[in-house]
Amino acid sequence: MIDEREKKLAHIFVNHSLTVKKGDIIKITCGIEAKSLVLETCRLILEKGAIPRVDVDLPGFAYTFFKHAPPEVLTTYPKIADYEARNVDGMIRISCDRNTREMSSINPKKQAERRLVTKEISEITLKKDNWVIFDYPTEALAQDAEMSLEEFEDFVYGACLVDYDEMSRKEDILKEVLDKGNDVHIVGKNTDLRFSIKGREGIKCCGNRNIPDGECFIAPVETSTEGHIEYDFPAIYGGREVDGVRLEFKEGKVVKATAKKNEAYLNEMLNIDKGARYLGEFGWGINYGIKKFVKQILFDEKIGGTIHLALGMAYKQGGGVNDSALHWDMIKDLRKEGAVYVDGKCIMKEGKFTIF
Repeated sequence: MIDEREKKLAHIFVNHSLTVKKGDIIKITCGIEAKSLVLETCRLILEKGAIPRVDVDLPGFAYTFFKHAPPEVLTTYPKIADYEARNVDGMIRISCDRNTREMSSINPKKQAERRLVTKEISEITLKKDNWVIFDYPTEALAQDAEMSLEEFEDFVYGACLVDYDEMSRKEDILKEVLDKGNDVHIVGKNTDLRFSIKGREGIKCCGNRNIPDGECFIAPVETSTEGHIEYDFPAIYGGREVDGVRLEFKEGKVVKATAKKNEAYLNEMLNIDKGARYLGEFGWGINYGIKKFVKQILFDEKIGGTIHLALGMAYKQGGGVNDSALHWDMIKDLRKEGAVYVDGKCIMKEGKFTIF
């Protein structure tokens, strides 16, 4: 029998996150672990007279592909994926991680190469602006979070099944601050960072593209970032965990990147392309139902009382122009120490907003 929480989640996907009209083709990418959630989502899509297109992930395929694909295959543009991206009307991605460290031994250059090849497909999906992503609670994610599966399921649904209307009201206030703002100053443990947001527009995230949600972000002016920042949580990308990241910026660019663990990998990712060393996003986490770092960015970047800064690609709808195959969110915890100022006014101090 389906969990009632999955029914509520499917309803959010189809009736809140996406616009689904009669005749639309909605692609669902998923793992078999999410069978009951996917079938309920399909039922709701069909009731609207739309067509679900289900693509089930094969365990171990990504590892096999990157381990054995020769260069000419690795750099081949995926025409079928391109066709689907251009012809579906909406996309739901339900990730079902079985081994979050599966790609740890894969040469990161291969992954970087492939991201450059598939970058256009990602951009097609983003431009359609009718997609949502969700991390299904699996044993692997529960282990990373140091929880039982039952505890992790409670955590996930507690984070996802929230009042998105109330979240939207608060983000309206924060968006107004960002839209009118010129300069941001972040201070905290081993952190003193400044950048401009002049002329940029804040983007609200209230369950439209991510589930769970709870962030409001903006693209910094690309050449404006000055100072340094040290991150409290591990930065995870491509199955690799990088601990103790410290970045120094000058004229917008990361001029020095160090880490206590996997420093070489950090710098390898920052050398993917010219845009990888510039900021593409500055965001606030406002989902106070998420209190624990669980090593999954979809949850962690929403932790109430934190901020995150993404190196690489900027989402274009807010005026950002930085272009890169990389988009790596790194989280700064301000709940014990630190503050964020916009044009000299304190907006967050020790994890609490001063504006609502």
